[in-house]
Amino acid sequence: MPENLATRYNPQQTGSQPSATSSSYPNGNPALGYNPVGARNTDSAVPLHPTGPVLHNYECDGPAAGRLAFRWIYGSNIAAKNRDPRVQVVQYNEDSYVLRQNCCVHWEAPFTYLLFGNKGALLIDTGATPEANYYPLRQTVDAIISRWCDMRRRASLPLTVVMTSGEDIAQNQGLAQFAGRPDTTLVPKPLELMKRFYRLERSWPDGTGTIDLGGRTIDVIPTPGTHKDGVSFYDPYTDFLFTGDFLFPGKINISNDADYMMSLARLKAWKDSHPVKWVMGGHIDMQFVPGKAYPRFSTYKPYERVLEMEPELIDEALHYAQEAKGKAVMLIRPDFILLNNVSPDQRTKDWPEGVPNINAPRPF
Repeated sequence: MPENLATRYNPQQTGSQPSATSSSYPNGNPALGYNPVGARNTDSAVPLHPTGPVLHNYECDGPAAGRLAFRWIYGSNIAAKNRDPRVQVVQYNEDSYVLRQNCCVHWEAPFTYLLFGNKGALLIDTGATPEANYYPLRQTVDAIISRWCDMRRRASLPLTVVMTSGEDIAQNQGLAQFAGRPDTTLVPKPLELMKRFYRLERSWPDGTGTIDLGGRTIDVIPTPGTHKDGVSFYDPYTDFLFTGDFLFPGKINISNDADYMMSLARLKAWKDSHPVKWVMGGHIDMQFVPGKAYPRFSTYKPYERVLEMEPELIDEALHYAQEAKGKAVMLIRPDFILLNNVSPDQRTKDWPEGVPNINAPRPF
């Protein structure tokens, strides 16, 4: 092993012991008994001789490391013959999971996010299908939580279920699966009750709320515009900004252009004052070629754009939202399409300048 790596992971070789924090040791605390000299340290390793719950330090310099899969499940032409999992699970890191609903269960194939802290777990959005037989979201989430608790020496962990919009059917139908689940808090759907839940009844939409998961605090940012009750969530551990259908690689249906523009300005100000690694939306409509989206109700999307969006796209969306304000228009950009006062099936004869007009290969 090169000397720099050896001393990094085996501090006893240096003769001095750095402080045992996740910022100086992003892979774990070397002072803990289950991180022996010569091993790659990890806070969440199951100790051979456990003495109590394992606590993770979520303070770190820069975004926590993680990895997304190269390709998501993308459905089939004949939905009944699809054999992919009903829920695809990708572990971004030890405390952050991305779940996708199968395109053949629901054509919008929404994403949900499961985040862990020392005192609780947070599920952001619940998908487009209420029936657990077709979309076993709760069963999947329960299995992930159970495995996490085994790793961290916990008997159980409270779960909070929130939504980027209670009005957005594609993001809230799975909520019914969690009704009556022990040690579970569900955010209420009615707008006024939701504001009260986040303590935003007096500061909506300019204030911000918080959700404390124990060492990992999630910020709640009001973002009405596609829905009256829209909210986005910011995680300072991964530096992810979760935006649901407010900003995602797809056809964004604006319901109130003034609210949408103001909410984008709010996200831009947040992005300019907080580190944002990626904007994580609730769907993927776009193909990997610029400006082209799959039509509604497609259950086969073999050439999708990646889910994660660069934070600079907030600035681009704000610019074109200002251009669309007060008009009935479809604005095509390489990574998203803005639809203001037009049908979600709107088409254009005039391809926009600056966007390469490329067709994806035929899948047959």
